[in-house]
Amino acid sequence: MNDPQPTIDTGLVRRLVETQFPQWRHLPVSPVAFGGWDNRTFHLGDEMTVRLPSAAAYSLQVEKEQRWLPKLAPLLPLPIPTPLAMGEPAADYPWHWSVYHWIEGETARTAPIADPVSFAVSLADFLVALRGVDATDGPASGRHNFHRGGPLTVYDDQARQAITALEGRIDARAATTVWEAALAATWHGSSVWFHGDVASGNLLVEDGRLSAVIDFGTSGVGDPSCDLAIAWTFFEGKSREAFRTRIAVDDATWARGRGWALWKALITVAGHDANQAEAERQRHVIDEVLADHRKWA
Repeated sequence: MNDPQPTIDTGLVRRLVETQFPQWRHLPVSPVAFGGWDNRTFHLGDEMTVRLPSAAAYSLQVEKEQRWLPKLAPLLPLPIPTPLAMGEPAADYPWHWSVYHWIEGETARTAPIADPVSFAVSLADFLVALRGVDATDGPASGRHNFHRGGPLTVYDDQARQAITALEGRIDARAATTVWEAALAATWHGSSVWFHGDVASGNLLVEDGRLSAVIDFGTSGVGDPSCDLAIAWTFFEGKSREAFRTRIAVDDATWARGRGWALWKALITVAGHDANQAEAERQRHVIDEVLADHRKWA
């Protein structure tokens, strides 16, 4: 039997802070708007956040972030989360948790973007800089990041089952072609740093420009193609072209990037827990991926 999930709310956060970090016990605690699902985030005063994994699978990421984010931050062209402290498991919460500096900005999911092409170039520059950081002893692909940075074959069964389930709702033959092309484009490069979840909800915007990149829970070292999924989930037209030009990856890496975007969109649309709006958004991603493959084939 699975253990029950803890109730993560402001009361829990107050108790954890009061017990483990009494120097901050006087600070107010409040939920962050769009505080996440894998991790729940709360304001602690005006300058800090508390971030708590929502399940055991995500708790594996805490110590990784505590170790590596301070080393990555000074080497990157945009702010990333900076941990201030790591909390211990407690009687009413079973995992490690983190306190971070608060980073201002609205997520790209909702914020207006002044110039999508410039935004795409800024993101590509950030990812190129991240790839350039020394990857020695960095965390390899595994359970901690749901196998980001590893071979797409780990999700082969999922992708094919989703394609079968969506027969008649998508172009199943074209989806299979794109997926098999991604599998065939094997990674042979040296391991490099990647973010692992480059999505609109993890990109902060101020004054219409990319201002910070957050949520490094699925980061690691390996194949960086998973970071290309944003090309189809967020960019389009000229901004996608600008992103591809600036990120400067070969055709095989771009093909694997299509595979990552396609896999996630397929399982979301085929899943029973996707709401209608998200399912429609992911069907659009599938269409964009298939069109992009036709363009470059």
